[in-house]
Parts: sequence; structure tokens; C-alpha cells
Amino acid sequence: MSFSSNVKDELTRLPLGKSCCMLSELSALTRTSATLSMHGLGRILVSYRVENAALARRIFLLLRTELSVMPKLYFVQHSRLGGRRTCVLTLGDQDSQKLLLALNMMEKDEDGTVSFKRTSPRYPITRQCCRKAFIRAAFLGAGTMSSPEKAYHLEWIAANDTLLKDLQRLLEKSGIPVHIFQRKGTPVLYLKSSQHISDALALMGASSSMMELENIRISKQMRGAANRAINCDEHNGERMLNAAMEQFEAIKRISIERGLSSLPKGLQEAARLRLDHAELSMTELGQLMHPPVGKSGVNHRMRRLMEIARKMEEEEEIESITDDL
Repeated sequence: MSFSSNVKDELTRLPLGKSCCMLSELSALTRTSATLSMHGLGRILVSYRVENAALARRIFLLLRTELSVMPKLYFVQHSRLGGRRTCVLTLGDQDSQKLLLALNMMEKDEDGTVSFKRTSPRYPITRQCCRKAFIRAAFLGAGTMSSPEKAYHLEWIAANDTLLKDLQRLLEKSGIPVHIFQRKGTPVLYLKSSQHISDALALMGASSSMMELENIRISKQMRGAANRAINCDEHNGERMLNAAMEQFEAIKRISIERGLSSLPKGLQEAARLRLDHAELSMTELGQLMHPPVGKSGVNHRMRRLMEIARKMEEEEEIESITDDL
């Protein structure tokens, strides 16, 4: 199973919760997974189509527990989609009206006449528990998530602007900022920050998936830190070798033109050790001296040797200019 499927599987196994939370879930699932159709003599049918059998079971339980309605369940096999199966839950006319009344899509007059009020659920979501339930159900119906091993990306596909605005408002009210883009004309809300995705999983109740994400994130951070350390070591090693070769060339020049015996005793020792050990670091060179010298001491001696070589080069340039004149 994909990481997204694991998240949804965990969410479908959560307890149904309070009555207000169940209605919030039904509101989101109706907006993401249901279709409403009119038949002869004013009959209304609501159908839910989902590919996840566990989600179909949750919708069935929500309808039965909260509204005492019993949808009919059947499956549709898709020969063109690799034999993939779609679960369809259909409500009869009376049960459909009961659902639409509960979601404020229909209203009943004093004389008992039922009429349409709106085409989209408008169930009030004022409590934090209801906000979590709505976001969770919207993800179950229209969400997906990439494997955090590959990329950090969690999204909701909003079928209309109303759902888009409601999801954005509820997520931002929960402290999770979202981004929006259009995919083939359909708005998509998405999260890219690993921290925001982790917060969203915790908000929806997918605690196990959230912990798995955190473990993957920590592992990736540790691997990144190790790679940076290796690259840093390689860079430092290359820089140390380049500096050692510059010192080697400068000391060789002093040795050829003036002789190392012309140098003070401490510089003589440092110069000879560098000529014999071009690959060693400052610290390692200092350990070979008698008595041993610290890194800063060796560095000081090397700077003096480089300065002597630089002055020799300047003197040669002055002599060359003078000869030309």
C-alpha cells in the first residue's frame, strides 16, 4: 500500500465520534464523493462513489448511526482501469431527504412540504472537533499524499469554490497555512512543508502516520547532515592540501635561492618538516616538532615562511625592472 493509502486506512478506522462530528464528516463526504439525481415524480437519490471499501464502510456506518438510514451497497467493476472496483452506496428517496435535511440542503415547511434550499451541504462547523472531522473526511474523499521518502506533498482536490474556501478557512484556522493552484481547471489545496503536513496528519487523527512521517523526516535529516559533513570534510581536505602545496613551493624556493640554514631555527624545523611531509595537516606537523607545537604555532611559522617567499618574489621583480631600465 502507498503511504497515502495507509493514512486513509488509519483514518477510516477511527471512532465515529459525537453527533456533530458525524454530521461534519457526512457534510465533507457528500461534497467530495456524492452525486444527487432527480427521478420521476420528484424522487431524489443520493449516491456515494468511492474506490476504498473501508471508506464505503465508514460512510455506511455514519449514515446508519447518525441518521438511521440504510444505504444499498453494490460494486462496479471497471474493465478499462485494470479491473479496479468502485463501491457505490445509494439512498432511497426518503433516506436521501433525511440526509439533505440534516445537511441543510433541504427545508421542511410548517405543513410538512419539503423543498430544496441549496445544492451544497451547509452544516455549521463551529467546534474544533467538527473542524477536525470535516478536514479528515475531505481528505478521505478528495485527498492524497506523496510518500515522504520521495517528497513532502499533501493535497485536497476541491470540486468547487465553496469547498475550496471552506477547507482553506478551516485549515488556516487550525494554524496550517495552505497553497492553492489550478490543475486542469480544478483548484487544489496543498501543503509542502513537512511540519505543516505533520500538523495536518495530527489534526485529522492519523497519529501513527504522523509518527512514521516524523521518523522518515528525522532519518532524512540525519542522512543530509552526514552527507554535508562528508562534503565539508572533502572540501576541508582539498583546501588543506592546496595550502600545503603552496607552502611546499614557497619553502622550496627559499631553500634553492637562500638555503634553509639562513632561516631562524624554529622556521628551519617547520620548513624541513613541510618539505618531508607535504600531506600532513598543521596539527600533525606540530606533533613532529621538538618540542611539539600547537596548530596556531605551526600556522604562525608557515605564515612567516610564506611572507619571506613573497618578499623574495617582490625583490626579484624590482631587480628585473631595474635591469630593464
